[in-house]
Amino acid sequence: MGALLLFLFVFANQVIGGFNKKLPPPSYGDTISILSIDGGGIKGILPTVVLEDLEQALQIVSNDKNAALADYFDVIAGTSTGGIIATMLAAPNPNDTSRPAFTTPEILEFYLKYGPSIFNQTSASGWTEDSPRPKYDGIFLRDKVGEILQETRLHDTLTNLVITSFDILKLHPIVFSTFKKDVPGLDAKLADICIGTSAAPSQLPPYQFLNGFNIFNLVDGFVTAANPALVAVSEVIQELNEKNSNFIPVTANKPTKIVLLSIGTGRNGETQGVDANIARFISANNWIKVMSAGLAMSAQHMNEYHLKAVFPDLPSSDNYHLRIEEYNLDPSMGADNVTIESMENLIQAGKDLLEQNVKVIDINSFLPLEKPSEGTNAEALERLAETLYNEKQLRLKRKSMEKTGGSFTEAIASPFLMSGMK
Repeated sequence: MGALLLFLFVFANQVIGGFNKKLPPPSYGDTISILSIDGGGIKGILPTVVLEDLEQALQIVSNDKNAALADYFDVIAGTSTGGIIATMLAAPNPNDTSRPAFTTPEILEFYLKYGPSIFNQTSASGWTEDSPRPKYDGIFLRDKVGEILQETRLHDTLTNLVITSFDILKLHPIVFSTFKKDVPGLDAKLADICIGTSAAPSQLPPYQFLNGFNIFNLVDGFVTAANPALVAVSEVIQELNEKNSNFIPVTANKPTKIVLLSIGTGRNGETQGVDANIARFISANNWIKVMSAGLAMSAQHMNEYHLKAVFPDLPSSDNYHLRIEEYNLDPSMGADNVTIESMENLIQAGKDLLEQNVKVIDINSFLPLEKPSEGTNAEALERLAETLYNEKQLRLKRKSMEKTGGSFTEAIASPFLMSGMK
């Protein structure tokens, strides 16, 4: 009988992992999982390579070759190109709405195949920083995203989606979030959201669209949050504070853990500031350029600063934040450099990043520091895959027990026992 129960338990785990793709809400588990992807144009290739490694790790640990990131993350957030990646991961496939629209290898193929058409050098011909138009016309991206996502809306996603943008008419951030069900107009078409979050000022045209009675005039989510991790964490904490039934844990007195994977698109290690003695003689127009670069870097640093309050680097902390970023990316690999050589270099940069040791940002010096105790980024992703898998199994087990009113083993075993398998 003991051997039978062991067999049934193993079999049940395979059934749960292989056939039930849907991740039950966090209320059935112990940990809320968040994936966040930065903006960066064609440099979205880099986080895609990292995510492909994680997806493969999940497929191995679950023994399910079709396991996808949307099956394991409660929230997927993105800005700009990260917003497009996040949407591709969370949007349902039109041929099978229980599965995501894209796997990570397919997203990588999307960038390699369509990147040169999105950042079309013909449309950029004759453009200078003084030209009264964006560098690229944005037509191909708009048409291709519309073709892929069609009429799918925010509420249709397989898991919670959080995408940032900025309204240049209303002059405030726009956060498209599946959590904001009562906010007018935010349940927009995913195609419109993707074009809005990726409309990088000076690079692609601002995007205006109407959703119901609500009109949006959007530019790149980079203006709101180049790294959307803090926005995604804030959305989750709001749900916890508002006692959302999907987020209230089964064991009410047990603290809810948050696991955050945040992936960047690479920083240029050669970025230089300005000496104060030189800055005394900078013109007003040049100050705009200096501060634009400074504010972008400051926003990244302050993001890490605030996240430290949620993810303290302490052994006693239940929360965990893994940031994977290339802090010394070759400046030739720009956001709109779509030469074959540059895109191949981004793929290699992603592979190299996986072999680097895990790094954290010191919030006093704002410099990246290695954490040799955590090993490489690839090793950290393998551990994360196990955590995500075990959390999903826990939720499925608790949900099964809730439905049957009995023990998990009894719920699985009873059909076999009744059929004479004793």
